[in-house]
Amino acid sequence: MRALHTARTVTVYQAYAPALGLPAARQGRFPAAWKRERMTWIKPSFLWMMYRCGWGTKADQETVLAVEIDRAGFDWALRHACLSHHDAAVHPDRAAWQQRLKTSPVRVQWDPERDLRLQQLPYRSLQLGLAGEASRRYADEWTVGITDVTPLAHEIHALVRSGGTARAAALLPVEQPYPAPEGTPGLDRVS
Repeated sequence: MRALHTARTVTVYQAYAPALGLPAARQGRFPAAWKRERMTWIKPSFLWMMYRCGWGTKADQETVLAVEIDRAGFDWALRHACLSHHDAAVHPDRAAWQQRLKTSPVRVQWDPERDLRLQQLPYRSLQLGLAGEASRRYADEWTVGITDVTPLAHEIHALVRSGGTARAAALLPVEQPYPAPEGTPGLDRVS
């Protein structure tokens, strides 16, 4: 798993409508209007986020946020996660997985990582779905800061469209291997 991280924090990405994303970036915190009871998906991969939000052009995803969160919180989420799908190599049966899914506040999903042209790469990128306790902790305890990176997304996209992929690549956040805690669901099965 790769992420932009420091000794204290991990950066994840989300995209929102401007009515929610802009106040979050201004305040450096999620506003009261951010629904803490809903599941929210966070992505440590900038390019996977660009794939998901169409470089900040999809409806209600026009504001791309880099959310810096506490590493201890991120690791807590990984330790309390369940795979978002049944995997016979992990769960004894479908019923056991469904029971685990019901009680877990975090879902793990591994999707193909993307390149600058948003084409699939041969390795996987993490998405974490946070619900209930995990969602509340994310918004109110783990978040260290929020930055609007929409201008960066648009600049990189413009460079890619004009053939400036080397310059675009130089602007990407530097995502290094992240030492995920032992037992992170699915980690042993992704390359």
